[in-house]
Amino acid sequence: MATGRGRLLQLHWSGLQASGLQLGAVGWAPGRARHFVDAEESAVTKTHAKDLPIWISCPKDRKGPGVTHAAGSTTMRPYARRKNHCEKRSATCSVSLDCMPSEILLKIFSYLDAVTLLGAGCVSRRFYHLASDNFIWIRLYSTAFSPKRSNWKVNSVEKTAMSMNFLSVEDKEAGYWKKEYVTKQIASVKAALTQVLKPVNPYTGFPVKTKMILRPRWHSLIANYDLSNLTESTMVGCDRLVRIFCLNPGLLVGLWKREEELAFVMANLHIHHLVERSTLGSATIPYELPPHSPVLDDSPEYGLYGYQLHVDMHSSGISYLCGTFHDLFTKKGYIENGYVKLTAINFKNNAKHLPLIGKVGFYWRTDVLDGFIKTCSVMDITLLDEYRKPFWCFSSPVCVRSSPRPSDGPNFLGQTYYVDYVDSEGKVHVELLWIEETEEYFIVSLVLYLSVAKINHWFGTEY
Repeated sequence: MATGRGRLLQLHWSGLQASGLQLGAVGWAPGRARHFVDAEESAVTKTHAKDLPIWISCPKDRKGPGVTHAAGSTTMRPYARRKNHCEKRSATCSVSLDCMPSEILLKIFSYLDAVTLLGAGCVSRRFYHLASDNFIWIRLYSTAFSPKRSNWKVNSVEKTAMSMNFLSVEDKEAGYWKKEYVTKQIASVKAALTQVLKPVNPYTGFPVKTKMILRPRWHSLIANYDLSNLTESTMVGCDRLVRIFCLNPGLLVGLWKREEELAFVMANLHIHHLVERSTLGSATIPYELPPHSPVLDDSPEYGLYGYQLHVDMHSSGISYLCGTFHDLFTKKGYIENGYVKLTAINFKNNAKHLPLIGKVGFYWRTDVLDGFIKTCSVMDITLLDEYRKPFWCFSSPVCVRSSPRPSDGPNFLGQTYYVDYVDSEGKVHVELLWIEETEEYFIVSLVLYLSVAKINHWFGTEY
């Protein structure tokens, strides 16, 4: 192979000499490529350009017929000046993608996948329009949602429909196939999730396979919190090392007592719509629930009836209480201070009094230290309406506090404590009795106060 290349260069050299062209001179070769010929290394380098001069050079230490070299020769100066200019320019200048022609950018974008292409559209307004090109997105659309094909033949109707889609690219407005792709991807994700989430827990009314759906790779914004609102009123409890604060909805923040620095953060999220908020949101925009359509209340004069309450109190995998209460009701006329009262456990009904099992407290752990905050836990409330639809749901840290005065019930058996929770949709009030002999808490009262505004919004009524 080397002998063949040398023979070709020798013939080329002889042809140049026969034509009277001296090496180091400048000639014009329309329609040909530029050549840099180095006789010492016997190599030819080509750069694609049209109607450009051919620059031919030879090392200074080799002479031949028709070749002149002198100390002050200027045959290499044009090339040297051009080379130095290019080196300086490449050292000081950088290539900007935004300066590229649209045709080149479209070609680059055509190699990207859908996720990267959507990200490229966030760079600038120009990139947004280019990254919404219909020809690019219809290819992605057709690849992701291609018609079903058999092993033997292609359905002519499906094939014709796909061909018509390609023919109608220019007739669609800019970004049409991008919107179609995103919409169909969301619909396919919803359909897949629906199939997995079909089995429902009979007590809570929620899917039992929620943990299978949630994956760590999804990064969706669910809530925003302002940590400057940490005050004594939001403090849940403390031990010798940390103080813990609660911010709705369900954020638990631990601060070191001595340095007032952040020790840990825990999120307590209710299972209701958690899959949608985790999969259909983005890292910057949370998922918005669809607008609520009022449920028909066929007997508003009777108030609320047939409600079901499920309560969990737990900490770090340890359950202190898990109970379900059926057929809760309240009369229409019983409205006080903008709330409607639902009673799950009454003082007078001893049969419904429930104990909190185990040593109630909140376990926390960091990379170095761990601790236990007495009488604190996480409370999960799930309230279903008469149609078994989620009416009010939350998960939040709570604290068992000493009651400043005796409750309305019997208090001669021990000290009375209480647990309170409040948000925009309602309140929960729990009263507990500490039994010294058995060293356990008994829930002797559990009452829910539902906001009248929440009820009117849910049923379209005007209570």
